[in-house]
Amino acid sequence: MDDTEQLLTIGVFARRVGLAPSALRFYDDCGLLRPARVDAVTGYRRYGAGQAARAVKLRQLRAAGLPLVDVAVVLDGPEDAAHGVLRAHLERTRRTADAARVVVEGLLREVSGAPEDSGSRAWARVGGAELASAVRQVAPAAATGAAREEFPVLGCVLLELVDGEVRWVATDRYRLAVRVLRPDGFEGGPRRVLIRADAARGLAEWAVRQVTVDIECARDAAGVRLRSGADCREVPVGAGQGWSGGGDADGFPDYRLMPADPERGRHRVIVDRVGLRDAMTGRTGPVSLSVVGAGQRDVAEAGGSAVPVTEVDRAAGPVLEVTGGGREPVRMRVVRTGPGLRIAFDPAVLVPALEAGVGPDALLEIAAPDRPVLVRSADQGSFTTLVMPVREGTGAGGDAAERTDG
Repeated sequence: MDDTEQLLTIGVFARRVGLAPSALRFYDDCGLLRPARVDAVTGYRRYGAGQAARAVKLRQLRAAGLPLVDVAVVLDGPEDAAHGVLRAHLERTRRTADAARVVVEGLLREVSGAPEDSGSRAWARVGGAELASAVRQVAPAAATGAAREEFPVLGCVLLELVDGEVRWVATDRYRLAVRVLRPDGFEGGPRRVLIRADAARGLAEWAVRQVTVDIECARDAAGVRLRSGADCREVPVGAGQGWSGGGDADGFPDYRLMPADPERGRHRVIVDRVGLRDAMTGRTGPVSLSVVGAGQRDVAEAGGSAVPVTEVDRAAGPVLEVTGGGREPVRMRVVRTGPGLRIAFDPAVLVPALEAGVGPDALLEIAAPDRPVLVRSADQGSFTTLVMPVREGTGAGGDAAERTDG
């Protein structure tokens, strides 16, 4: 950087280039847009005025829907590779737009009715499709089978109307999913109730056909009322099955203990969400994810075994290799910060977390191979999943998965 170049605070630079400060921090974490200077004491970021053109181009590429791994190629890769990425994305966009137009036109023909005001003590108004999406994202994290029989409360989805937000939470102790909705209207509260996961899925099937939904949670009621125009649904609350907690959320794990501000220096891996999901699907037992950067041949941490990298991989930049579980290794390009690493997951836990995400990219924030991993969408900060990794054990017939104590 030229010492005479004007330095801008993150807020001023964000306004100049049309990006939110949170987006600039995210792109710093991804290595796509580093600040020109970071104060060693305060951690405040400063950007050079000359970085504006790159920031605007990055914003335009993301607005066009390019995954981060492709954005990196367009910004920093060879010209022919950039052209190839853009042409391929243009074709995908055309196909997606055609399919979306058919779906939306069909939904518009079905839409009817108008919302009305609610005088409930705890009330919020949200979009029907948004509510359905939130429930469908978190409900798969609720406990099933023997775990639900032992802990009926974990077979529920937690609904909170608090601090002007609508929050949906579910956990089976090995995975935690949280989705936050910002309602168009909000009154009263706070209110915390439990809804059985099957009942929550049922209300999602109804809500997806509504334009808006009013959620009413009366403190002395035995259910949650959802209203859209003249259509009203009552959803019973409580875990049932002998649980004595009633409809209130007493006994439900405190999801707010989930780390909200991951410590500096952790690993961040941005990968094609659908590609990783497909690479994990169909595998059994512990499946290893090994991230190796350009020019590296070995995994340097956690006692991981050597992972050879071909010349093609080395030229393409950091790669992630998915191994184990009875299938051939799969490799894919990634954007990453931090040194090489190796971590293992139970596909039955990680695959649903990836399926629940939105957008083309998944961001994995990894403190260590034996600590919980945050799985976030790069395009939807309101949905977060916490996934427990597993330990890799060897034995006759293959690896045996054991969940970590984290």
